[in-house]
This record gives sequence, structure tokens and C-alpha cells, in this order.
Amino acid sequence: MTPAAPPPPRTSFGSALVRAVRDDRAATIGALVIAALLLLALLAPVITRITGQDPYTYDASALDPGSGLPQGALGGISGTHWLGVEPLTGRDLFAIVAHGARTSFLIGVLATAVSVVLGVALGASAGYLGGWWDRVVGWVGDVIFGFPYLVFMVALGAVAPPSIPRQVLLIVVIGFFGWPRVARVVRSATLGLARRDFVRAAQAMGSPPWRTITRRLLPNLWGPVVVIATLSIPERIGLEAALSFLGVGVRPPTPSWGRSISDAIGWVQTDPMFLVVPGVALFLATMAFNLLGDGLRDALDPRTARQGAR
Repeated sequence: MTPAAPPPPRTSFGSALVRAVRDDRAATIGALVIAALLLLALLAPVITRITGQDPYTYDASALDPGSGLPQGALGGISGTHWLGVEPLTGRDLFAIVAHGARTSFLIGVLATAVSVVLGVALGASAGYLGGWWDRVVGWVGDVIFGFPYLVFMVALGAVAPPSIPRQVLLIVVIGFFGWPRVARVVRSATLGLARRDFVRAAQAMGSPPWRTITRRLLPNLWGPVVVIATLSIPERIGLEAALSFLGVGVRPPTPSWGRSISDAIGWVQTDPMFLVVPGVALFLATMAFNLLGDGLRDALDPRTARQGAR
């Protein structure tokens, strides 16, 4: 009797990340930018305390008394205010962007985690079990894909009671509407793995479905999951910014890149730096995660790199 083929070798996330950063210059840039923004977010209270600023204190001395615009060139950039100040309030823009990074990364990462957990559980079970469960998961996913979730989020944000923390609400809602994409990728990968000899051998030995999924399938699914999670984080960050831009995201005075961009729209002709600073921060975060995600995809599946080179 021919022995069953062993499970396919798995590459650790650390080695894949190192390979992506080592072999792909764009992924290296993305990883460095993400690391810098994460440090800025984590150390925002310390950094702003060192600079003597915070995102809540008004500074009328940094404003022109007549117009309320920042004094000086480029939105009031100076040794005291590194990126200028906010019109009318004089709040430090560097402090607002630094503390806004905490909000954006918190919501982006945790909402992605919610999407990944739901998507992996539903996608793997649907691909492995098949039958009516596969049809139900696929039907629900199609409904959510076609649902105008942005309108729903705006309506929910407008009627949600103040007792519910807005960050928690955004994480749950954004995360819930993101699982169908993860589920489709995981289901497709599961269908391929379910035909492999090591899975069939586990079935022949009477392994329960949940054990086969958790012990045999999931360890071999982490590659596509990591890639789609990395590429989903900037989308979640951008969605939080869009909701804050529409006024139903994080409530003031909590700093948020999206709300800063929304507030800056009315000042774009008289104080463009007010829009440029949070806009550049959002652009850098989105670009960096996409660059790193593309590099990880090539490192975990070299076929994508070969196909792209053709």
C-alpha cells in the first residue's frame, strides 16, 4: 500500500516576510513606512509630550487674529508646530496626525481581524463540508457583496446611541461586511486542499470534520489569508476615513485622519496644508500596506511573480 503523501511544506510567516522585504524593493519601502507609522501611532503620547503639544489644546497665538488662519508660511509650520496648525483653533497638526494614526490603525487592523476570523471559519467550513452549508454561505456572501453597506454604515452611525463606543461600532460593522471576500479566497483554497492525499488519509482514519479543518487545512491556508489580510487593512483604514469624512465615524474630539480631511475641505484655497498633512498620512499608509501585501503575495506564491513577469 502506497503511503499517503505528507502535507505540503509550510513556509513560516517570518521567513516569507524576510524574503519579501529582501527580494522586493517596493515591499521594503512599504514595510519601512508601516513600521514608521506604527511607531508614530504607538508612541504618539510620548512624542507629542516631548514636543510640548497635544491634539486637544487650542493655541490662539499661532493664528492671525483677523482671519483665524495660521500665522506664517505653509500653514504655520515652525519649530513649535512641526506640521503647522489647524485654522480657527490653532491645534497642532502633527499631534492630530500622530494621534489620528492610533485611531486609523486600531480600527483598520481590528476590523480586518474580524473579517479574517469570520471569513476563514465560514470559507473553510463551506469548502470542506460542501452541500447545503456551502450554498448557504455562498448565498449570504453574495447578498452582503451586493448590499449598499456604505449607506447602511452611514445610517447606523447616525442612529447609534452615544453609549456605544464609536470605535467598537466601526470595528464590528466594517469587519462584518468584509468577511465574504476572505471566505471566497479561503473556500477556493480549501477545495484544492480537500483533494490532497493527506486530507483524504485523515478522512479515511475517521478524523472528525472540525479536526481535519483545524489540524490539516487551516495550517496550509495561512498564506493566502495573510496576503488578503495585509491588502485589506488599507481598505479598512480608508473606509474609516470615509465614514469620519461623512461625519458618522469617530466622534470629536478624538483625532481621525478622515475627519481632519473633512474639516480641511472648506479651507483648501486659503490653507491647503490643512488638507495636505492628513491626506499624505492616509496616502502613505494605504500605499505601504499595498506594497507589502504585493511583496508577500509574491514571496508566498512565486507563481504570481512569474506570471507578472510574462
